[in-house]
Amino acid sequence: MSNLETTYSREQQRLGHELDEETTPHTLIKSLAELEKEDALKENEQLPSPSSNYPEPSQPERTIIRFEDGDPAQPNNWPKIRKFYALFVAIMTVMNSTVTSSLAAATAPISEHFNNTNEYQLVLPTSIYLVGYCLGPLIWGPISESYGRKITMIVSFVLFTIFSIASSVSPNFAALVVFRLLVGVGGSCAISVVGGICADIYHDPKMRGRAMAFFMASTTFGPILGPPISGFIGTVVWSWTFWVGVILAGATWPLLIFFPETFAPVILKRRAQKLRKETGDMSIVAPIELEKRDLGHIITVVLTRPIRMIVFEPLVLFTCLYLSYAYALFYIFLQSYPIIFMDTYGFSAGEEGLAFLPIGIGAIISAGIYLAWDSILERAQRLAKPWSQSEEMRRLPLACIAGPWFVISLFWTGWSAKMGIHWIVPVLAGIPFGIGYLCLFMALLNYLVDAYEIFAASAMAAASFSRSTFGAVLPFAAKPMYRTLGIAWACSLLGFLAVALCIIPFIFIRFGTKMREKSEFCQYLAQKKREEAETRESERRTERLRVTQSGSDVQCR
Repeated sequence: MSNLETTYSREQQRLGHELDEETTPHTLIKSLAELEKEDALKENEQLPSPSSNYPEPSQPERTIIRFEDGDPAQPNNWPKIRKFYALFVAIMTVMNSTVTSSLAAATAPISEHFNNTNEYQLVLPTSIYLVGYCLGPLIWGPISESYGRKITMIVSFVLFTIFSIASSVSPNFAALVVFRLLVGVGGSCAISVVGGICADIYHDPKMRGRAMAFFMASTTFGPILGPPISGFIGTVVWSWTFWVGVILAGATWPLLIFFPETFAPVILKRRAQKLRKETGDMSIVAPIELEKRDLGHIITVVLTRPIRMIVFEPLVLFTCLYLSYAYALFYIFLQSYPIIFMDTYGFSAGEEGLAFLPIGIGAIISAGIYLAWDSILERAQRLAKPWSQSEEMRRLPLACIAGPWFVISLFWTGWSAKMGIHWIVPVLAGIPFGIGYLCLFMALLNYLVDAYEIFAASAMAAASFSRSTFGAVLPFAAKPMYRTLGIAWACSLLGFLAVALCIIPFIFIRFGTKMREKSEFCQYLAQKKREEAETRESERRTERLRVTQSGSDVQCR
């Protein structure tokens, strides 16, 4: 657990219901000696000590600044319009990333231009992009928790933009594949960091959940727009498919330049640097400046955190498994829809791309379902219903209803796609898929963010890594599977696997509390919030006592 200390700062604001307390806009400066004294007392209670991150007692005493409740510089206290802008910019970067992920869906123009007819190789421009999604989050998520969201997003978006341009002017097929990989690495930052941004600016679970819902809707609509763009534009000039992605990135850059830093520890670091410059007092530091920054620590602790969460956190592991399968289904559709609609119904590439739009309609419906559930939960909490106080019941019922929609969609598509049945019938099967897809992602990713709070970016990176792995690998099996089993039984096989995974959110509802109690990360966060609550209450008592004594002194005079 000591490794977790290097990411958590005492300045991290309380999350959840504790934020309902009234706050005051001041910055508290607390001496290191006091903090070390508190840590020494906590060691006697067998609690992990952060002293390893602080200077030895023999070093000069330092003063550590932090946000006091209500400080306007704390992202949770920003005005609504500033929060909305930060969220909007983050969602725009996600849209760039997800739209670009499926821009290579229409393979015929690429095949013709590069004279490559190998169907497995033609899957690569899409799948290799998702390989970039596997690699990138392992870097961007943890790095954003050490150096801040803005610099991480800008660096990654530079990479994304440069190699989007390179993809558009690729001299050969091999170069296109390499460039698409690097575009994916750059684009993966948005997917893995936005959850952390939502946790930064919305500490209230209700508002954070709604922000995550908008984020998930953008991840759903992005890939849906790629196939019709590539289907209609790619038939004119193959490269214009990728130039569309470049144009979208160019439109996003002015927004990203003015994106405010949302990570509170980095904001405090800048405040400490400013105070040192203004006062000349070099003892003033922010907690994040006391954390380890050597390369060995970054590699062994920070960058490995998402992998450790997958391996040692059952909540993360099984969430990743379910989300990965759902995510892979969409990218399997990129390979199977041409077989279903072009071969069976004679659709053109552009018309086949339009067949993805009902998935977006389902996503809109699922957003309505989410808001309806949010209202039901709020009413139950207002009436103090026992079930509404459970962390699991806040999010997971939506995941429970998502699974059956997947199953319905897959069997509907498989057994209705035949010449004797009108094409609109299998096309409309995308609606239940969209409902299940977005409900599942909104529920489980919100659950991860709520459970892991300041480690949300690493948890999201773990989820992004695993689902992108599935999304990159499984589509290679799509065309052989559909040709061998036929449309009906191939879809049925996918449906039976979806049935098996439906049990996961029900297990979380039953055993999720016990899982969190045994989680090193979750218990560390719970302990830190208790410490901060106790510290702040002690400070309030001390302040009240000081005011009382001052009043007594005045009366005596």
